[in-house]
Amino acid sequence: MRKRTKMLTMLLAMIMVTMLFLTACGKDTSNQSAASTSATSSPNAASSGNVDTKTSAELTMAFPIFGAIPKDMNLIQDEVNKITKAKINATVKLLPISIGNWNQQTNLMMSSNDKLDVMTILGGYASQVAKGQLNALDDLIKKYGKGISEVLEPAYLNAPKINGKIYGVASIRDLARSYGFVMRKDIVDKYNIDISKIKTLDDVEPLLKIVKEKEPNLTPIAPGGNGSTFLQVYQPEDSLVDGFGVLPGYDNNMKVVNFQETPEYTALIKKFRSWYTAGYVLKDAATSQTSTSDLVKSGKLFGYMATMKPGFEAQESRLTTYSMVTAQLLEPIATTGTITGIMWGIPRNSTNPERAMMLLNLLYTDKDLINLLDWGIEGKHYVKVSDNMIDFPQGVDAKTSGYYMGLGWMFGNQFLSYVFKGDDPDIWKKTAEFNKNAKKSKALGFNFNAEPVKTEITAVTNVNNQYQKGVETGTLDPDKALPDYIAKLKSAGIDKIVAEKQKQLDEWAKTSK
Repeated sequence: MRKRTKMLTMLLAMIMVTMLFLTACGKDTSNQSAASTSATSSPNAASSGNVDTKTSAELTMAFPIFGAIPKDMNLIQDEVNKITKAKINATVKLLPISIGNWNQQTNLMMSSNDKLDVMTILGGYASQVAKGQLNALDDLIKKYGKGISEVLEPAYLNAPKINGKIYGVASIRDLARSYGFVMRKDIVDKYNIDISKIKTLDDVEPLLKIVKEKEPNLTPIAPGGNGSTFLQVYQPEDSLVDGFGVLPGYDNNMKVVNFQETPEYTALIKKFRSWYTAGYVLKDAATSQTSTSDLVKSGKLFGYMATMKPGFEAQESRLTTYSMVTAQLLEPIATTGTITGIMWGIPRNSTNPERAMMLLNLLYTDKDLINLLDWGIEGKHYVKVSDNMIDFPQGVDAKTSGYYMGLGWMFGNQFLSYVFKGDDPDIWKKTAEFNKNAKKSKALGFNFNAEPVKTEITAVTNVNNQYQKGVETGTLDPDKALPDYIAKLKSAGIDKIVAEKQKQLDEWAKTSK
């Protein structure tokens, strides 16, 4: 919750580049919520099934980290093994890998048949399945992962299905996205702005004009995230994971189109261009490497576009040091990409997939294990201030702690995690409701296999790298740049990608009803 949002921005950017990713056919036979908030530790939670656990197992668990390996990682591993040894008679080797090396190192491990039993899946999911690098999990979940199926709504559990099989389990976190505008509350109050009336991009524009005229030292708006464009944090379409062929309106009668050729895209980039020429947008928006939170913190920025979730205002207020308020511009939406963006899987390399699934099940059901991985050791890395709320021990902070990674959104079931002091005590209950009530894309569950058009995707990615930031931040004149952008996308093979994606989507739709 408290980790800098640039982590997630890096992660989402990485996922966009490397090509990811329900079958909405999973039949719900219970009154399950989006994800249970009441799952607790159970000695038998991971030991169901027919595997004899009398023989000890050794498991390797790989996950990415954003920074240096915490100095107390070995202490955490020792404590993890006390839990796993008692519950599933297994020891676990924690294998943290730098996010910068993640793709290369994990691909090498899987191709070299290195020991790897449980791993985070961040990118290239469909490609990994196509290459046979991941185990199908359906039978394993039924036998040894019942806790997982109890805490994940069927639609979200089935999201990663490819050819009817599940190869990854989504971490329980915010599984949908809400797009909106984040603003400094002191400026909003100063000019008596009623943010309840801000519901569209057109409603945002008069506010930008006020800030431009009355607060000359503040830039009115910037795209959200570090290096993002407006249309990467305001998405009126299902990007079908990679953005190369999309469904406008999350439906479009299941017709895949090149978004850059649509009237909707033209209208949006012309709006952003008008904002840019009016002086509303950060001048170096296409090249800036400074985070929006840092720009606000330094007194240079009023607001920014963002993907939002429950607790977002409190999170951004901490990061910017200003009280921030938000206006929702698009309703919460769940797509395949929002669900499969962060998952856990069992590689083919695993020598003991049954025990690996038992470990995965613990990540979704065992409160002690989750809080150990999320926050460290009680009394050393955190102290309780109430039954479910924690804080740093006296004299310890994020910089001096021997274990503080802020990866709760990754380690299995975040709803079992303690809430850090300053966050909403009901944050997980609200997030579960957010997931449950989110609108679902018509293509929810569709996973595109990019292998047949990987050459074209490389070429189209290069074109995007040339034009996307300039066009989608308003920096480039769309009347001049957009025709060139579209022409080069076509030369690179965008039409072939769209046709292949349409073919796969049509095939998926026949079997997903």
